[in-house]
Amino acid sequence: MLDTPVTHAPPHGYTLPISPSGREALVQAPPWHFSGEFIWVDYRVDPERAARFLPPGLTLGPDAGAAAAAFSRWQWCTDSRAELDDPYQCQFSEFMILLGSVHNGRPVARCPYAWVDHAVPLVRGWVQGMPKQLGTVRMTTTVVAGCAGPRMAPGERYTATLAAADRRIVDARVRLTRLTKQPPVFNTLPLVHTRVFPAWDRVDPPLQQLVASRVTDVEYGPIWQGEAELVFGSDASAANPDLAALLPVEIGTGYVFGYGETLVGGDRLDRSTTT
Repeated sequence: MLDTPVTHAPPHGYTLPISPSGREALVQAPPWHFSGEFIWVDYRVDPERAARFLPPGLTLGPDAGAAAAAFSRWQWCTDSRAELDDPYQCQFSEFMILLGSVHNGRPVARCPYAWVDHAVPLVRGWVQGMPKQLGTVRMTTTVVAGCAGPRMAPGERYTATLAAADRRIVDARVRLTRLTKQPPVFNTLPLVHTRVFPAWDRVDPPLQQLVASRVTDVEYGPIWQGEAELVFGSDASAANPDLAALLPVEIGTGYVFGYGETLVGGDRLDRSTTT
């Protein structure tokens, strides 16, 4: 009698590495649930320089030159919540720059630069088309006991910093003045990214897709406004010469707030792009 061949599922996974179970993928499939804290500063950049960072399909919004610098500290999980059992896996910090933009008359936000301090959000960002790099983000922590930190009250100060490649890039400070019901505008808009993957076989075209993030279950904690400072260090241009084009020409309002969302995927905005 001939032996019946044993069949196995091929190695698979949402991202590399693929494996027989698929559980070894660095990033598991969405939905991804996020809970975090923001130190946020609205600012303005030179509109002509900002326009150079927008891909085809996007234009500057009516408030040309509007931008934001957003520091955040996150905890995340998938539906199983298994990631929450490992703080190393489920926690990361992030810094991103946002530019006000328009797609087909719809206000959106474009992120030309972002930094994170962990490999999982780095790769997850690339899946989305979010241009994440590795960096070190530090943020003031709200305290509920003792005096070694702010308590979310008028006059309290929050500070955040970004360093990358051994260079200090950005410093921000917000001095709280009052509670508000209005979050920063860019935090309420869809983020539009460009998914890019280079071709390996030279006869194939590279992947390039304009996409918008799709989120659900948005929730805010208390939102505090305040007076803001935002400084891009002298090392910023050395770390990335193009980044110098997005230095502030005017500083706006600062915010400190808690935020939660579920990222369920994205929507393709340019169906004529090569797939």
